[in-house]
Amino acid sequence: MGVFIGIFSVLLGLALGSFMNVCIYRLPLGKSVVSPPSSCPSCGERIRFYDNIPLLSYLLLRGRCRGCGKRISWRYPLVEGLTGLLSLALCIRYGFGYQYLIFLLFSCMLLIISFIDLDHQIIPDLLTLPGIVIGFGVATAGFVMIHHLPLSAILSPAAVPVYRGRYFTWGDVSGFGSLMGILFGYGSLFLVEKGFKLLTGKEGMGRGDAKLLGMIGAWMGWKSLLPVLMISSLSGAVIGLVAGRGFGVRIPFGPFLSMGALAYLFFGPQMVSWYVRLYV
Repeated sequence: MGVFIGIFSVLLGLALGSFMNVCIYRLPLGKSVVSPPSSCPSCGERIRFYDNIPLLSYLLLRGRCRGCGKRISWRYPLVEGLTGLLSLALCIRYGFGYQYLIFLLFSCMLLIISFIDLDHQIIPDLLTLPGIVIGFGVATAGFVMIHHLPLSAILSPAAVPVYRGRYFTWGDVSGFGSLMGILFGYGSLFLVEKGFKLLTGKEGMGRGDAKLLGMIGAWMGWKSLLPVLMISSLSGAVIGLVAGRGFGVRIPFGPFLSMGALAYLFFGPQMVSWYVRLYV
């Protein structure tokens, strides 16, 4: 990968991160992400284009609004920076092509969902349900194109994921694998939610988490679900204990599911191989 392509991938990630901040703020409020133009949450003054440059404007303004001088949340540059780094990492791994763009879209959806869940402890259907449809379409198209299969074979149980390289790639998941990922992903956390409520009489895991895992299964297939859940559960437990919250306070699970999905995106086959060697 050339230096120019690397710089372009970072700039693309920063620009996407800026738009993602709009989505994170407005979607839970039911507002349009297109209009009106961005404005200061404190004073309502419209943000000028030169004050809306990812990362740079925040640094030049020292984290304050030009109009009212109120503090701008550090979450804005954090989302932009994370998206820029993730875009670069995906470009290095997959090269600047269709796989990079497809997985960048998936990663951006995961980040938006994660930060909304952190802020509001909700995962909007507006993101997960279209994400499931798009994931199924992407998986199906990739498998059919790369493996030169007829459309009639899309949902055949014989069309199973085939890992050809060291990493999870576009075309590894068939339409059947994607469909099973949706059903098992949603169904597993749905049963956990119902079981917890039956045993304790309290609301535990939200239905949005089940839909998110269904979306992850749509993109990455049923084989991804166990490694993703293992990473999510372990990281959630560790962070919950380190934060001193114990087990009595609800911690959003969406960010940990997204973390597990991103780990699988880069190290999927190795994770599956490690698990098989460990238990088989």
